[in-house]
Parts: sequence; structure tokens; C-alpha cells
Amino acid sequence: QRATGGSSSSRPRAPLTTWNGDPLTPLNYYSIPLLTAITVACTLLFLVGVVGNVMTILVVSKYRDMHTTTNLYLCSMAVSDLLIFLCMPPDLYRMWRYRPWRFGDALCKLFQFVSESCTYSTILSITALSVERYLAICFPLRAKALVTKRRVRALILLLWIVSLTSAGPVFVMVGVERDYESAGDTRECKMTHYAVESGLMGAMVWLSSVFFFMPVFCLTVLYGLIGRRLWQRHRENIMGSRVAHRDKSNRQTIKMLVVVVFAFVLCWLPFHVGRYLQFRSLDAPSPMLSALSEYCSLVSVVLFYLSAAVNPILYNTMSWKYRCAAVRLFGLTEGPRPRGRTASTLKGEGCSPGWRESTVSL
Repeated sequence: QRATGGSSSSRPRAPLTTWNGDPLTPLNYYSIPLLTAITVACTLLFLVGVVGNVMTILVVSKYRDMHTTTNLYLCSMAVSDLLIFLCMPPDLYRMWRYRPWRFGDALCKLFQFVSESCTYSTILSITALSVERYLAICFPLRAKALVTKRRVRALILLLWIVSLTSAGPVFVMVGVERDYESAGDTRECKMTHYAVESGLMGAMVWLSSVFFFMPVFCLTVLYGLIGRRLWQRHRENIMGSRVAHRDKSNRQTIKMLVVVVFAFVLCWLPFHVGRYLQFRSLDAPSPMLSALSEYCSLVSVVLFYLSAAVNPILYNTMSWKYRCAAVRLFGLTEGPRPRGRTASTLKGEGCSPGWRESTVSL
């Protein structure tokens, strides 16, 4: 469960009892087969995600023809996804045995802070990347002067600072607390009573919603404008072959980025729905809202790690240039080029180091 979404364990079930009648705290809230299925799915996503994101970082950093401004954003997103996977072990442990929490207050706060800040960083990077593509396609001359690798690196640093600062309240919202009404060791890593009673949880719910829905709105507008511009150029039929090739490359880039954005929205929407339902259930307790919140939270756990693992798969599926760079990374021989694509068509996408650097992304 993400930090500002609260802990499913914060709402007690009917208590079990020991042989002498003392209340006994349940170890988890889901059936063992369900927890096993979630653990297997998350473990597979962990393996795929770590390998894929490490490969993305190596591909972008090792080969000069991959040193584009767009790929710098994708590399930053890969770093975010790797940090998210570091949070998986304590997340799964808390699902299997939410009480007692044995790893201290610092780790409880830290792993949820990392999850929250990396999520903010990813959505900000996607938004900044989309703005850059909009400038490059709709205002190419202005973009050439404004968008430089040095400025992009500075902007990525700024986005990380904003993300870390925005996630800072997690250190106050989350902590290890005890349930003094239950017997045994009841230390639990969860949303603190102070966060709920002070309204801090509500404020963070709205902040995280703004971080999600506002960028999604901006992305929708940006890609609509980009699509209209590319369609207008296609209908004009007055472009030279070089401009036509550039627009063809841009269209391929936009297709890939749209799929990346769609995957991010699809993976994160259930989480925000579950978070909203849980927040509403705190104001007006309802068994139906609580049940819906629990299932949305359960689905969002798997989708959260899916969102961190899926990007390298999308790059490999949709980008010939990325596949070629991955082949070079592992020292394998280059596979056959797609039929009907000449050397001029593949300029900037080839596997050979001698190909010139592309002005577009992967």
C-alpha cells in the first residue's frame, strides 16, 4: 500500500482470541492463496523490472548515439523505477505479516517516502518529456535553441528536488504505532493517528491527486496538439524528403510515448480511486466503501510495480533503435532489419556506432 493511501490494517476485523480469552491480532488480511499469487506476480515484475531498467540506464549511458535529451528523461524514469523496486520487500512483508513491524520506525518512513517521491518524479518526467516533444515538433527552430542536454539535466535535477520536497510530509504521516487494545506485539507501520486527526492525510491525498490528474490533463492537450500538427504537415505534401523523414521519426516517437503515458495512467488509476474511497470511508464509515477500497488497494499494489517494469518492455517492443542498442550491449550479432526499410530510413536507428546521432528518442 502506498504511503498516503493508508494501511489496510488500520481498520480492524473481528478480533480472534487466545485460549484464555485475550484478543489475538491477525497476521494478515487476505487469504494465503491470494497473497501467494500476488507475491509470485510481484517477484516476476521485480526480475523483469530490475533487468529492464538497468539495461535502459546502460544503453543510454554507454552509447553516444543514445545521448539524446529525450533519452535523458527516460533514464531518469528508469532510476525512479529501480528505487521503487527496492521498496518491494518491505511492502510484501507488510502484506504477509503487518504486525509486528520489526524493522524500526526509520525504515517504515523511508521506504514509503521513496515510493511516493519516485512516483512524483516519474509523472513530472513524463510531462516534461512531452513538453519537449511538443516544442520539437511544433516549434523546431525554437526548440533547437532552448532544449539542450545541459538544460535538460538541470531540469531533471529540479524535478527530483520538487518530488523529494513534495513527498517530505510522509516522514510525519507514516510511522510505527501500537494498538494498546490488542495483546502481544502490535507494532505496525501505518498512517499515524496525528496524520488522520490533523487533516495532513487529506491534504496529501489532494496533493497526490493534483500530481496525477493535472499532468494527465496537460498530456492529453499536448498530444492532441502534436497529433494535429503532424496531420497538417502530412496533408500539406510540400515537404522535402528530409523533413518527411524527420516527421516519420517523430510520429514513431510520439506513438511510443503515448503508449508509455497510457500504461502509466492505466496502472495508477485504481490506486487513486482506492485512495479516494478510503479517504471517504474515514469521513463516513461504510462497509461497502471499505471493501471497495481494500480491493482497489490490492489491485494497485500489483499495478504499482507493473508500472515500474513495463517501460523497458515498451521501448524494446516499439523502438528499433533501442533493440539495436540492447543487442550491442550484450555483444550479440545484429538481427535482420525490418523489410522495406532502407539505410536512409533507418538513419539514427541503426546498431552500428557509425550511424549519426538521432534527434529523436529511443
